[in-house]
Amino acid sequence: MGLIPQHIIDEVIGRSDIVDVVSNYVTLKQAGRNYKALSPFNNEKTPSFIVSPDKQIFHCFSSGIGGNVVNFIMKMEHLSFPEAIRFLADKVGVSILEIRSTTESQDNIRKSILKINEMTVEYYHKHLISDKSSAAQKARDYLLKQRNVSLEIIEQFQIGFALDQWDGLLEHLKDKDINLRLMEQAGLIIPKKQRDGYFDCFRNRIIFPIFDTQGHCRAFGARTLEKDNPAKYINSPETAIYTKGHHLYGFHLARESVVKNDFIIMVEGYVDCITTVQAGIKNIVASLGTALTVEQVRLIRRYTKNVIMLYDSDKAGEAAMMRSFDMLIEQGMNVKVTSLAQGEDPDSFIRQYGVKDFANRINASKTIFDYKLNVLMKKHNNANTIEEKVAIASQMLPTIKKISNEVLRSGYIQKLSKVLIVSEEALNMELKKISDKDGFLSNEVGSSDKSMGLLQEKFNNIELNILKSLLEENKFIPMIKNEVNLEDFKDQRIRAVISKIYNLFEEGKEIKTSSLINDFEDQEIQQIISRVLVDDQNGLGNKEKWHRDIIARFKNDRSKRYRQELLQQIREAEASGDQERLEQLKKRFNQSIKN
Repeated sequence: MGLIPQHIIDEVIGRSDIVDVVSNYVTLKQAGRNYKALSPFNNEKTPSFIVSPDKQIFHCFSSGIGGNVVNFIMKMEHLSFPEAIRFLADKVGVSILEIRSTTESQDNIRKSILKINEMTVEYYHKHLISDKSSAAQKARDYLLKQRNVSLEIIEQFQIGFALDQWDGLLEHLKDKDINLRLMEQAGLIIPKKQRDGYFDCFRNRIIFPIFDTQGHCRAFGARTLEKDNPAKYINSPETAIYTKGHHLYGFHLARESVVKNDFIIMVEGYVDCITTVQAGIKNIVASLGTALTVEQVRLIRRYTKNVIMLYDSDKAGEAAMMRSFDMLIEQGMNVKVTSLAQGEDPDSFIRQYGVKDFANRINASKTIFDYKLNVLMKKHNNANTIEEKVAIASQMLPTIKKISNEVLRSGYIQKLSKVLIVSEEALNMELKKISDKDGFLSNEVGSSDKSMGLLQEKFNNIELNILKSLLEENKFIPMIKNEVNLEDFKDQRIRAVISKIYNLFEEGKEIKTSSLINDFEDQEIQQIISRVLVDDQNGLGNKEKWHRDIIARFKNDRSKRYRQELLQQIREAEASGDQERLEQLKKRFNQSIKN
């Protein structure tokens, strides 16, 4: 599908009344100007889910989830942003397909490739099931006898076989009136070196179609059965509908089970995924490679935040998991790791020990901390020397730094201290040297609190109030912009939102909070916006007086920080004996007090 023009997105959001939309999923009761309900995201007895018809936003205080009508549909229906826009467009009668200009041709290509892929899936699958050639029989024997894959599962995953022919698929698609250019754009045929023709991309290989979450085939993976072929697996190239690292194998079948169980099992290979599903464990996908990407993690996060990694126990699988850990934490995922014996994979383990033992391994998964520390201890000779302790700490601390929960972080420092026999103080000093990415806080915003209290502990309350003032009263924007510099905001998430508001104001554009939310992919920023707007405890009564008060408090707080920094610099100048710098700093300090 093509990109949806911004004016269409605005029209869809404008026509979609959030109260009407949310009412299809929960029972809303009016509470003043807002509506309340029991959270659709958490089990609770006291309603903490708020919908504001005035601002066209929602916020759930028990889960921290918030946003506009699009964010709500994305969460409830497990859709991407474009899918949610199309979903709402159907409800409110906005036509997206009719309004196209430069994107129309590209969109038609995407649709054509999806249709061609559908034909190709059928073609390959038919040959695996019924072709009489010895090559096809060998492929069936490999799946049915060597890997014990049932015909039912082969049907479910639409596994196929590419015959040992140079142009079998090419001729088949030509008979369906598909032109060569489209076949090439779909990544199914390759031009000859002399450019005097084409040949099939996949030959004499078992074919694993790669579907998106909606069940559309986006690409293909292909496994050779030739022992001397160095290219064991090859995959489709990137196309108009397929970008490597954006999809997960088997997710279209796992989606319902992932939501039901609220966790997903991640494996490496196609057959690992297939045989585990066959054993009755449905919430499992394969990463289509050795390392997870941010895009794959964000796809998972639409359905669950809980991931169990189960990669091969060889060095490549171990390295792939280690590379993924910090990124998974940064994306707000709760991750555990399951290990199998050297040389085992989920397929071989289930065949030898059964699905019950496999499930027990899953239930006994280790935390990222325990798994990574165990790997590093083995790698560095159980930290017998100072150099080995340094090597382990240098790799553990960046991961600990990314953990948002202070209690958990402190516990891991204590544990690392005991294992390495190094003081907690030394580890914490090294931890402070590691900078937080972009200075951002963690994904813990509003995860369980039911009032503004914990949010105010995590963010500077004055900064939040200034943001609230800007969002609710556009007339305050020029005044605040003149009196407060962006650099004065300590929290960079709040700074990002205020910067966007300033830019929109300078461009003379209307600032709509329901649309502003979609300018940020960071879910925590979306939650900050929705939360400050549904909070009614501030800004009541005389808004002008409230506005003046928070600006005065902000300036006072800024001055205190400035004087504290000067005092620290004065102590350093005194300690170093730099008399000239000391006198300059004292003058600046005295001047700041006068001001």
